[in-house]
Amino acid sequence: MAIRHCFDKDVDQVLFEGNSCVKKVILNRPHKLNSLTYHMTCQMIKELKAYEVDPKVKIVILKGNGKAFCAGGDVLASYTCMVAGHWSYGINFYKKQIMLDYLVATYGKPVVAIIDGIVMGGGAGLSLQGTFRIVTENTVFAMPETAIGHFTDVGSSYFLSRLPGFFGEYLGLTGTKIRGAEMVECGLANHFMLSKDVRLLETALDEVTSSDTKTISEIISKFMHKPNVKQHGAFSRLEIINKCFSRTTVEEILSSLESEAETRAEKWILEAINWMKSACPTSLKISLRSIREGRTQGLEQCLIQEFTVGSHIARRTVSDDFYEGTRAMLLDKDRNPKWDPSKLELATDEIVDRYFSRADEDYMESLQLPTRSNLVDTMRPKL
Repeated sequence: MAIRHCFDKDVDQVLFEGNSCVKKVILNRPHKLNSLTYHMTCQMIKELKAYEVDPKVKIVILKGNGKAFCAGGDVLASYTCMVAGHWSYGINFYKKQIMLDYLVATYGKPVVAIIDGIVMGGGAGLSLQGTFRIVTENTVFAMPETAIGHFTDVGSSYFLSRLPGFFGEYLGLTGTKIRGAEMVECGLANHFMLSKDVRLLETALDEVTSSDTKTISEIISKFMHKPNVKQHGAFSRLEIINKCFSRTTVEEILSSLESEAETRAEKWILEAINWMKSACPTSLKISLRSIREGRTQGLEQCLIQEFTVGSHIARRTVSDDFYEGTRAMLLDKDRNPKWDPSKLELATDEIVDRYFSRADEDYMESLQLPTRSNLVDTMRPKL
């Protein structure tokens, strides 16, 4: 039963609609918050490649049905397969996700991502590479991977490292949720509109007959709404965030937060401390290193390095933390994972280095990304 679940194919998990000029790729697992499966990624890669070489197609719209754009990859499905002995399934699925993200990032035609709802993990990796990243008042973004023994991946070492100051480290290490308005403010998204106007925007975009980004931008601008950024929202704390998350190590970041909490016991500081104390120690250190190194790397380098780390995690070459975290948080839901090592000080540089090392074994081959000519650095480090 478990193995069959790994390879289930539901042709309706992604819908492909539109007219000859405008194609829509619609994630359609609303009951699972549109979490990505292996079959979904394969379908999208196939169709997106076909649209790219079709001269009639001018733009592609990405969206999700239900209350989420995409909550990430279907972690539980991968876990089920891998614990059943099909560990290669997890690595192959991971590779497909990265290939899909890279395809979107280097796409030869404008990609409009309409992110009206939850977007986390793999959903962020897919949508935040788009030419136009549209969010609404319903949008909720987070990268919560460290809670299950994984790390901030699917291109986040690229896009988190390019946020102002050390805001990316804050989001990656604390799993903090931010809304659509704050995504625009910090640069993760570039357009904000009201959810009630999304259908009107789609109707307007259906009339597009050109790939000209200026024309598309003008259409989108007609539906833009001034975001209501909360006075005490996450981005308003940037000064304190920079002070704490600019520290060299995870231990120093946590210590700095605890010092702040002594003088200002604000809710967000306490929540950040509690998250980091309960998250996987090694995952926190991998994520910090990944984001820091991402500042000096291009997207290709980031994705290749993330694949290396992810392969070590799936193959358990260093630790079982991901399997234990998934069991505790998603399967048994006892919320009491037994991390190994269990403390930050025990997660040494030597342990972290092993995740970033490229092994020579066949099952640990390096990721080979295809040569693409359309990659544009839409984000630059803002330190």
